This record gives sequence, structure tokens and C-alpha cells, in this order.
Amino acid sequence: MGPLEKKLVMQSRVTPHWLPDDNAFWYRRYDEADKFAFVFVDILKKTHRPAFDHERLASELQKQTGIKTHPDNLPFPFIEIQPDHLCVKFRFAGKKWQYGPDEMLQETHGDVEPDVRILQKEVPSAHTSKPVAVTFINHSRGPIELFWIDWDGKAISYTRIDAGVTKQQDTYEGHVWRIVDEPSGQTKQIYSAPNQVSDVFISLIEVEHGAEQTKAQEPTQESDNNNDLKRSIFVMDDNLWLKKRDGSKVQLSSNGSAENAYDDANIYVSPDEQFAVVWQYRPKQEHTIHLVESSPDDQLEPKLKSFQYLKPGDRVREDRPRLFDLDKQCEIPVDNSLFAKPYHLQNVGWSNNGTEYRFVFNERGHQHIRVLSIHRDGCVRVLVEETSDTFIDYSSKMYWSLIENTDEMIWASERSGHNHLYLVDLQKGTIKNQITQGSWNVYSVDHVDESSRKLWLKVLGVVQDQDPCYSYPAHVNFDGTGFWALSEGEGTHVYSWSPSKRYLIDTFSRVDLPPQTHLRDAETGDSIIFLEGSTFETLEKEFWVAPERFVAPGRDGKTPIYGIIVRPQNFDASKLYPVLEDIYAGPQGFFAPKAFAEGAEQREWADHGYVVVKLDGMGTNWRSKPFHDVCYKNLKDAGLPDRIAWIKAAASTRPWMDLSRVGIFGVSAGGQNAAAAVLHHGDFYKAAVADCGCHDNRMDKLWWNEQWMGYPVDKSYAESSNVTHAAKLTGALMLIVGELDNNVDPSSTMQMVHALNKNDKDYDFLYIPGGEHGSGGSEYGQRRQRAFFERHLRQ
Repeated sequence: MGPLEKKLVMQSRVTPHWLPDDNAFWYRRYDEADKFAFVFVDILKKTHRPAFDHERLASELQKQTGIKTHPDNLPFPFIEIQPDHLCVKFRFAGKKWQYGPDEMLQETHGDVEPDVRILQKEVPSAHTSKPVAVTFINHSRGPIELFWIDWDGKAISYTRIDAGVTKQQDTYEGHVWRIVDEPSGQTKQIYSAPNQVSDVFISLIEVEHGAEQTKAQEPTQESDNNNDLKRSIFVMDDNLWLKKRDGSKVQLSSNGSAENAYDDANIYVSPDEQFAVVWQYRPKQEHTIHLVESSPDDQLEPKLKSFQYLKPGDRVREDRPRLFDLDKQCEIPVDNSLFAKPYHLQNVGWSNNGTEYRFVFNERGHQHIRVLSIHRDGCVRVLVEETSDTFIDYSSKMYWSLIENTDEMIWASERSGHNHLYLVDLQKGTIKNQITQGSWNVYSVDHVDESSRKLWLKVLGVVQDQDPCYSYPAHVNFDGTGFWALSEGEGTHVYSWSPSKRYLIDTFSRVDLPPQTHLRDAETGDSIIFLEGSTFETLEKEFWVAPERFVAPGRDGKTPIYGIIVRPQNFDASKLYPVLEDIYAGPQGFFAPKAFAEGAEQREWADHGYVVVKLDGMGTNWRSKPFHDVCYKNLKDAGLPDRIAWIKAAASTRPWMDLSRVGIFGVSAGGQNAAAAVLHHGDFYKAAVADCGCHDNRMDKLWWNEQWMGYPVDKSYAESSNVTHAAKLTGALMLIVGELDNNVDPSSTMQMVHALNKNDKDYDFLYIPGGEHGSGGSEYGQRRQRAFFERHLRQ
């Protein structure tokens, strides 16, 4: 994102802090990266004003504390507005303050709770997919360094923030950040991103002056469900045991072993404590990958780095629920034919009446997913079942929510051809009704209210004749009635609901429209107050060239394909420009930019003298099930026939696009796609750069590849491999790989190099010592890529 785009996005962002009555809120308005003001919104009065006199408060605060204070960068992140809306409280320099309508500043008492999630100890980041924008403001006296704590607890340096500077960091809910004072190396704070799509402001001066901080609870394992039982169940020597209240112990199982142990993290006791289901499991196999760090910083000799990395066909952990009668102290036989080949199980729990235990079974190969119940007599029945001749997209669309009071479940399914929600009667094992329906998709569920029997959703493609991947807020009743989706504001929407769900803070934008933020009525979608937004005048003054949205039929001549065209800033329609496609065809999502400022990388390439395009061909996600299924056992396709048709259609009315000079580049799965373009479509694509490509899906991570290519590993894997087709290379190809890539095995690129050598092919190869995944994006890697395309497309 360029500086101008970043500024406009920051200025439009509204993170509401709601007052208890849900009719008012405050937020921080950013005018520049390091300039902000507190804004108060009274919905009933429809007013939108500064929360207080910032200049007067800054002056008073400086007088009383001796700390230099600026009105457009106040050194506290959080205010508490009193019920009269005239008085604010805040914390600063270890004290609590009150500033009232009489413009008097004084110390006060009581709690002022900031919205900061500080951990008492460092823990690994949680595995989540919910994005959060975090705002760090450094009010300490020196620079700080931000470290992301990865899923294994490793600290990875991300950025440096100078004193007085603001940094917005995109992250995910539950991700953990270490904030370090750079001069001393001392850790200032451990911070956990919150459970909301919003900004979080951290004022480090609060740490420097010793203010109290709200402590967030560290992630913990599920509590032991044996604690309150008359008798407890535990695992010892891989088998299951029962401990009675008198302290005596009884062995319940004898078939456990190191290779088939019982799991004490998956013990589920019936409400009446007469039965228990315990998962027995066969552990996943070991598959060790070895990487050589050729040039470590701390020694002359290379280092060997090894880690576990499952690949397609490897054995995954296999769970098998077993049922035990705790009164009779024996196992009840259960036929496992309906869950015999598991990829993954999810616990649902015991029914309210305690007669059956329920769980979700995802079969290896992802063509069958079932919600199953085990009756206390050992009988197994199907409550919900999904089947597919291709794949069930569990990794992107799997969703269920248990409605405990009524023994129902909300279930997501593509059985209609689009992703929709269904209400399931768990007692009868039948679908009561389809909740949502239409030629569009439910992307996610924001909130479930069991008492009102209502759902709040994010939906894609609900507004006809628009880009089907634009997102909109919606809500609907459990029975499918009362469906409403926002229809105002063509573009993609980022939003948040008020606590009562009566109001909506909605920011919408497009690649060619700066963000516009409104307070809306959540029932009608009507705008109540325009909060923030930019106009094109600001962009025009900076000579900003808007990306062009373009749609044209794909390979079949009828299915619309959506993408963008980016021209150079100094564009001259009388000239001919080579065309560069930025490709990523991973089936897990869609990747053509939809929101303002998402096309920064394409803009950078365009300013080097190219027309740059990015689009989503068939095989990418969130259009329809048939559209998605094109990728099944066919990752080499990458939607390339659609892409070629789209580019040709664009050039037919844009004579400045030179189709005799078309290049393509991509990273990771995009690297596989880019190389495939010059292997299978070398008559159209003349040059390709493939950075850290998974050139053979058998060499890449198990979950991602089996999701699309299936299980067991068959000849389709070899057929989709770039290595298999190396002899077909006709265009220019540049391969890039970092030797320490722990995402895609670097050997995949090396095997592609070997295949090209065997077939006597000319190509460029950039090996980056110490480089990790995507290291072609380094300054050196970018320079080499520019030189490659300059040589093959511009000379």
C-alpha cells in the first residue's frame, strides 16, 4: 500500500467504542499517521463532534504533569465518556483523570478500563483466520521493535517504530506480539490481538510511567471435565482408567498402546455420569524435512535445520471415539464403519437428555462429512451428511453452531451449488429448513442469537450485476424469513455491528473508490450519519491513476471473469505496453483486489512500464461449486484458459496492450501457476517468474494439497506437476527459492531445476541463502525480477 492509499484508509477507519445505552459511541479519527482526535457520536441527536476541547486538555495536562503534550497526539489511548456526554475520564502517567464541561482537569477515582489486551507471559499465537487491524503508537522516549510470536512460540521481528510514530499492523485474532525497547532490548509488553475486526491502540507511555494495564487471560487448554464428577477418568500407560471417590482405580481398557493410545484431552462424560466417550488415536507419522542454512550469521560452517512436515499420502492422526459404561466398567462395542477413515474429528458433545454423543467426521479425501451420534447402547446414526464427487471445502466453508436449548444445529453446505446455511433438527436427524438461499454465498456468521433466533452474516455476491466477491452485511431469522442484506454502496464492505445489533458502522470501497464510512440503521441500511471518507479530488491532486475494473467471459464464452487493469502513472495511450499478470490461483480464496488500496504491488510493477492485470479464473473460490470444482485434481489448470480469454478481451478495446509481450509472475501456489503458464501456454505467455513455487503437489504440505487434489495420491498429482511437464518449456522462465523456506519445501524448486536440466532447457535460477518463503520479494529479488522482465519483454 502506497503512502497516499495508506493515509486515506487510515482516515476512513472508524473503530467504535459504544456507550452502555448503545445510542452513542466514540472513536479516534486519524488525520495523519501521528495525528488523531477523539470524536463523539450521539445517534439520537445525529451529532458528530470532537469529544472535548483537545487543545485545552493538552495544555492543562502538560501544566499538571510536566510532560510535553500535543493536542493532535494525546498520550492516552482510551477515554470513558460519562452518561451526561459532557465529562470524560482517562488514564495517564499512572493516574486517573477527569475532564469536565467546565474545562477543569482533575485527578479522579474509580476504574477506567482501557481496551488493551496485555498478557502476563508470552505464549504462541493462536491458529485463527479472523483479521484485525492493530494500531501501535509509540509514546516512549525511544524506538521500539515489534516481534510476532509464531505458532511454535518463535519470535519473528516485523518492524521498528520510532518514538512518536504510529504504525498500523494487520494481524489476526489471538496473534501475540512482543513489544521491545530497542536500545535496551527489554520487553515492554506482550500483546494479544482481540476478537474483533478493528483497531487496537497501544500507548507505550503508559508502560513507561507505570500505569496499570488490563491483563488478558492467556490461552489455556480446555478445562478438565472430570473435576466435578463423582469419579474421574484418566489415561495411564496409554489405557483408560476410572478412579472412584474412595480412591480405588479400575482399568477400563486394555487395547491401548503407544501406537494406539487413549487421549486424555478428549474425554466426554454424559450428563448423568453413567457413560463416557473417549477418543483413541493412532498418531500421525513422522516426516522430517532437512534444510541447510549455508551462510549462518553466527558461524562459518553451515547449519542443518530439521522439522516435521506432512505431505500428501502421509498418515495423519486417526481418532476413533469409544463408548464406555462407567457403572458396569466396560466398553460398549460401536460399529465404526461410518467413521472408519478419518481425516479429522470435531467434538459436538452429549445431547441434552444424555442419550447420545455427537461429533463431526471429516473423511480422508474430503468427499464425505457427517455429523454422527453414538447412542449409549452403541448404535450409530447419521444426523447430517455432505457428499461430493469432487471435494467438500472444509478448510474455507466448514461451519456449524449448536443451538443447545432446542437441540438444533446451524449447518453450512454447498449442496445447492452455493454456500448456504441450514437448520438441522438433531433429534430427528433431518433438515428443518434452508435458512439462506440464492445464487450467492454466505461467507461467515458474525453472530448467533438463540433467544431471538436470528443470525448476522457476511455474504458475497448478494447484489445482482455486481462483482460476486463484494462482501455485504446481512441478517436473517433461523426459519429463513426476514432476510435482509445491505444493498447501498457498490463495493466491498468492512463493518461492525453495535452491541444491540441496531446499528452498523459500515466502510465500503472499491479499487477505484476511496473508503466511505457511514453509521447505518441495521434494519433498513439507511445512512444515519456520514462519518469519514475521502473524495477523488485528494487523489487527483496526487496524480493517482485508478485501477480499472474489467469483466469478460472466460473459456466457455459465458461465465463472467472479474479482474483489474493497472496502468502506469505516466500512461500514454499512444504507446504500446507489455502486459504482466500477477497470478495466484490457490483454490482457498479469491485474489483479484476488491477494496481500495489492495493493488499496491500491481501499481508498483505498472510504474516500471507495464500494464498489469490481476484476476480470478475458474478454480478459485467463492463463486459457485461448479466454478470451484475446475481445480479438482487439476491444479495445473490454474484458470489459465480463462485468464487468456480475459486478457484478449481487454486488449481488443485497449490497443495499448501489446499481446506479443505478455509475462506472468507468482509466489508459492502462484509460483506453480506462473511456471505452468509457460509450460502449457507458451504461445501466449512469453516470460514467467516463479517464486517458491510448489511445482509438484506431492512435495507440498498435506492439508492444502489433499483438499484440492484428493486422497489417495494418484496419477493426477503427477499430471499436475510442473516437473512432469518440464520438457514443454518454450518461454523464458525464472525460478526463485529461499533455502530456508519452511512453507513450501525448497526441494520442489530444486526438482524443477533438475527436470529442466535433464531436458536441456535454458532458464534463470535465483537461489537465496538464508531466504525464507517469498524471499523473491526482497529488494535484491525484486531487482532481479525487474531485470528479467526488462530483458524478455521490453528490449
